This record gives sequence, C-alpha cells and structure tokens, in this order.
Amino acid sequence: MAAIYSLYIINKSGGLIFYKDYGSAGRMDTNDSLRLASLWHSMHAISQQLSPVSGCSGIELLQADTFDLHCFQSLTGTKFFVVCEPGTLHMESLLKHIYELYTDYVLKNPFYEMEMPIRCELFDINLAQAVQKDRVALLGR
Repeated sequence: MAAIYSLYIINKSGGLIFYKDYGSAGRMDTNDSLRLASLWHSMHAISQQLSPVSGCSGIELLQADTFDLHCFQSLTGTKFFVVCEPGTLHMESLLKHIYELYTDYVLKNPFYEMEMPIRCELFDINLAQAVQKDRVALLGR
C-alpha cells in the first residue's frame, strides 16, 4: 500500500488548483475533492483565528485513525497538503520539496496564469519522481 494517498494544492482563495490521487482505497470524484479542498481551507483559516497562540499559521498536521493530513502553507497563502498513512514520517520535507517544484515549474512557466488549475507537464513529471523517491526511501526504513 502507498504511504501517500493523495496530494492537494489550494490557492489563497481556497480553490483547488491541483489534485493527484496515489492509489487510495476510496477514490474521490472531482466534486468530492473540491469539497475537501474547500473544507480544509476553511478549517485552516478558522484555526488561525481561534488559536490562543499569537502568530499561529493554522493546522499543520491532522491525525486520524486511518490517515494523517500534513499541510504546508507558503508565504503567498498557497496551501499544499498530503493525505498519507498514519505515522508517515518526513512529510514536511516532502511538502517543501513539492513547493520548490511548484515554484520552479509552475510559477516560472510563462503560460501559467496565477490561481488557475495547474497544467504543466514538467511539474507532473518531477512531482511523480519526488513521490516515487519518497516511497522508496520509506520502504528502505
């Protein structure tokens, strides 16, 4: 079974701009993935406001019995979150690497329009390599 179930990228307005399923048992249709992204954006924003700690950046990890959800928010407000097996380690570094791929292959693409869905072949190829490399590293531990 894959350590990583799925990856989502949400723009600063809460719109889903990228979704990739990595073989989770219950595949979601497009509407479900849009709802989940919107729900996560809202929960993240509410957690920032309700936190008793000043300067809180929102939820970074949500742990459940059957999955973990790790989130990384860039300075521009774009959120990257991955749903993975419970107890999967080093997801923060993977999310930061995915952010680097996003900046290198999506934001530097002259044909990409900000806040729009990501359609970039180089990003897809390098993302697949990064996730595969992470899976191999997890299996080796």
